[in-house]
Amino acid sequence: MDGRDIRQAVQKQYGAIAAAVTSGTGASCCAPSCCSTEDPITGNLYKQEDTAGLPKDAVAASLGCGNPTALIDLQEGQVVLDLGSGGGIDVLLSARRVGHTGKVYGLDMTDEMLDLARANQREAGADNVEFLKGDIQGIPLPDNSVDVVISNCVINLAPDKGQVLREAFRVLKPGGRFAVSDVIFRGEVSPSLQQDLALWAGCIAGALGEAEYKEKLILAGFTGVEVEIWRVFEGLALQAEGTFASAFIRASKPE
Repeated sequence: MDGRDIRQAVQKQYGAIAAAVTSGTGASCCAPSCCSTEDPITGNLYKQEDTAGLPKDAVAASLGCGNPTALIDLQEGQVVLDLGSGGGIDVLLSARRVGHTGKVYGLDMTDEMLDLARANQREAGADNVEFLKGDIQGIPLPDNSVDVVISNCVINLAPDKGQVLREAFRVLKPGGRFAVSDVIFRGEVSPSLQQDLALWAGCIAGALGEAEYKEKLILAGFTGVEVEIWRVFEGLALQAEGTFASAFIRASKPE
């Protein structure tokens, strides 16, 4: 499938989601089903105490399949990069932890999402945050400039996931950590499903298998690779019951 077609489908869908959240006419929806607290992918990811005090539109635009900020112990003064930052929920949560001496970058390619995220940043008063426009396959940051890379259900959307992981490795400092939530598949997935643009944009068709994800991380240079499945999706109506799951994925750049 052509990478440009995938990119356009993703931008169209997420731009529409951002516009719906901004106008108050709709809630977030990235899965094949309608998103809600019961959605098999996006439901019940954050504790109430996590989201307390965040702008409501940052919470409404949350499109993830996990909570990457819960995967890692962020420290004061660290530099964090969120790949595919959307409405900014994980950026703002990370900003609380790294404090005023730290910095959090959010990278997204969709103008509407960036506008929404920057509005949420202003409402939250987060002065240690910067949102960047760009492709996660070509991160606009220098080598060895980031302590932690996080991401929430976004790497599966990239046409070239190996390039995303190589870029993440490049910008991480020696000893830096990679901690993401993403969709993976287990078993067999039909070629027709993998060619469905709507399911690519819905975080399904582009998912990697567990072994392939690990292999790509190791090829990119990472060590200590772990893939932990925590939620198997049910009710997707894709004739793939039990095939897709959310996973916590961790790795490190060697010292």
